[in-house]
Amino acid sequence: MNWEDGADRLVGPAADGEDQAVEAALRPKDLEEFIGQERVREQLDLVLRAARARGATADHVLLSGAPGLGKTTLSMIIAAEMGAPIRITSGPAIQHAGDLAAILSSLTEGEVLFLDEIHRMSRPAEEMLYMAMEDFRVDVIVGKGPGATAIPLELPPFTLVGATTRAGLLPPPLRDRFGFTGHMEFYEPEELERVLHRSARLLEVTIEAEGAAEIAGRSRGTPRIANRLLRRVRDYAQVKADGVVTREVAAAALGVYEVDARGLDRLDRAVLGALLKLFNGGPVGLSTLSVAVGEERETVEEVAEPFLVREGLLARTPRGRIATPAAWQHLGLVPPQQSGGAPGQQGLFGV
Repeated sequence: MNWEDGADRLVGPAADGEDQAVEAALRPKDLEEFIGQERVREQLDLVLRAARARGATADHVLLSGAPGLGKTTLSMIIAAEMGAPIRITSGPAIQHAGDLAAILSSLTEGEVLFLDEIHRMSRPAEEMLYMAMEDFRVDVIVGKGPGATAIPLELPPFTLVGATTRAGLLPPPLRDRFGFTGHMEFYEPEELERVLHRSARLLEVTIEAEGAAEIAGRSRGTPRIANRLLRRVRDYAQVKADGVVTREVAAAALGVYEVDARGLDRLDRAVLGALLKLFNGGPVGLSTLSVAVGEERETVEEVAEPFLVREGLLARTPRGRIATPAAWQHLGLVPPQQSGGAPGQQGLFGV
C-alpha cells in the first residue's frame, strides 16, 4: 500500500475527495460555532471586531499548525465574519509571479485571499507578495532584457490568510507582514468529543457519550481524523449493530480498520514492531528501519514517525531511532535487560 502522502491512511491528516465533500457540510459558519483553539479564536475575534468597527479590511492573517486542525475553516469564517467573498488557492499552484499577479489583480475590495501551503510558493511570487501585502500594489514586468519595463498596478485593499504546516520555512520578511499570527494546537479528547457530537447531529448519527469518547481517544488530536473515523464507525453500526454508536461498537469498528486504542494504524505498529522485535528497541538507523518495514525512508520519516514521537513511543537520537518504555508497554512486550545499558538499548555491536 502507498503511504507516501498519508492520503490512503484512515488516520492520515491529508484530506481526500470524500473528506473535502463532508468537511464542506460539517464546517462551522462563525467563530461562535467553531470548537476548540480557544486562544486563537479569542484573539481573532478581537481582530475582526476591531476591523469591522473601523470599517476597514482585516489585517493579514497567518495560521500555522498540522493538517486537519481547521485552518481552512477559519479562513472561511474570517470571510463570513467580514461579509466578504473568499478566493482559495495554494502555494504549489503559484509557480510564477504572473500567476500571483493575475489572482491579485482580479480581487475585489475587502476580498479574502486564502493561500494554503504558503511556504511552497515560488520565490519570485513570494517577493511580489511582499509589496502587495504592504502597499496593495504590484509591479508587472512587461518585456524581457534591457527593454523590460515595470508597470505599477494598484490593488484594492484585501485580506490575505496564509496557512502553513511548516511556519519555520517562511522567510522573516513574509512572516513580518502578517498582522496576526495564530498557531493551531492539537485538540484535547474532550474537545474532540464535542466535535463528534456536533458532526453526529449533522450526519444524523446516534452516538452515545462513551462512543464519542472512544473515537476521540483514537483521533490523534485532529478533528478531520475524528470525523473520518466517525463515518467508518457509522457504517459499521448500520451494518453490524442497531445503528447506535456505543463504546463497544466504536471499539469493534475501529478494530476492523486496524486503528488501536492510541490511534496507531498498521504502518505505525509495523515501525514500532520492527524497532522492538528486530532491533531490541534500537538505536537503529532510519534506512535500516525502513528496509525492515518494507517502506520508503521518506514514508517512515514523514508519515509514521511524527505521531510516534509526539506520543512518546519513539525518539530520534544522533545514534538512530530508539523505542521508549511506553512503546514496549503499548505492544505488550518486555524490554530485554542488557548489561551496561538501559533496557531496550543496544551496545555498539548490538549485544
